[in-house]
Amino acid sequence: MPLPSLKDQFAALIAAPSVSCTQPDLDQSNRAVIDQLASWLGDLGFSCEIQEITPGKFNLLASFGSGPGGLVLAGHSDTVPYDPQLWKTDPLKLSEVGDRWVGLGVCDMKGFFPLIIEAVRPLLDQPFKQPLLILATCDEESSMSGARALAEAGRPLGRAAVIGEPTGLKPIRMHKGVMMERVDILGRSGHSSDPSLGHSAMDAMHEVMGALMDLRKQWQREYNNAQFSVPQPTMNFGCIHGGDNPNRICGQCALEFDLRPLPGMDPQVLRAAIRSKLAPLAEQHQVKIDYAPLFPEVPPFEQRADAELVQLAERLTGHVAEAVAFGTEAPYLQRLGCETLVLGPGDIACAHQPGEYLELSRLEPTVRLLRELIQHYCLDSAIVR
Repeated sequence: MPLPSLKDQFAALIAAPSVSCTQPDLDQSNRAVIDQLASWLGDLGFSCEIQEITPGKFNLLASFGSGPGGLVLAGHSDTVPYDPQLWKTDPLKLSEVGDRWVGLGVCDMKGFFPLIIEAVRPLLDQPFKQPLLILATCDEESSMSGARALAEAGRPLGRAAVIGEPTGLKPIRMHKGVMMERVDILGRSGHSSDPSLGHSAMDAMHEVMGALMDLRKQWQREYNNAQFSVPQPTMNFGCIHGGDNPNRICGQCALEFDLRPLPGMDPQVLRAAIRSKLAPLAEQHQVKIDYAPLFPEVPPFEQRADAELVQLAERLTGHVAEAVAFGTEAPYLQRLGCETLVLGPGDIACAHQPGEYLELSRLEPTVRLLRELIQHYCLDSAIVR
């Protein structure tokens, strides 16, 4: 069966929902995306290995050629949750709006995989001196369990790895860490007509959020790195759940937030500072406060400026490698011995937003860039460095 067109590949992947979320009622399997990619790549002659990471969550590692070294082109197969009522188009249908393709995951980052396929197809009749590996992971938008499992397995992948997250086709060699945290408050419910009948978890959470905001201001005064477009650490209150009715004192409240530390900020020190703020608030409001990470933290990432991959990407793109505030799977691929870079066609400004898009003008330059990277690492060079 002939491979679908580039546009039809985009459409098929976007039509396969694969939300990754900390809320179980929103979380979905990514199996349909992985199976579709494996089918296309298998038809092209790739050897495809599907790994179940947790129930319903899968990684795909597809390889063409064999031997040590080679190039890894990597991305995640999941998306964030979405609000259909805020979209002007169907988020699970690829739409062409002016000079853009619009759809959930078109930029962040299912769309990277059809562009890889488009880049490699004309090269497959040539002898590969080093292998090309295409990696699709699960749960990057929540736990990063797919990349973590890969790193923990310790299996060497390749000499260089490029992750196609949205960077506007500018190479990224440094990013902040990511900490996703949760505060649970257990109070005592009661009739709202008499506050003495209970201990409000929501009142306590109000104070907790104030304390966290104070810490945020303190850390933003103390830490600054001008290499980042957002030079301070950030803290975002992402979701809150509490109570059940206006006439009941709130007995339970939960807050989930993320913290983006700069390189040099120790997550354990940050958590100790948070705990020191929470303990007196629990006593003051006569509630129980539990604080813990939702997932292990994602480390900050930095690839040396003089690395072969960095210098090659700078030459091919015409841009000096930069730093970004968002986190990626780069630290885990780097741990497996790959020189690692983040470089993809989308724009981070529209990621996680209604109307997520990819500029059509980015398609051809991305295909050309990926083809040049494959040529360099897989066809031209048999040297393992």
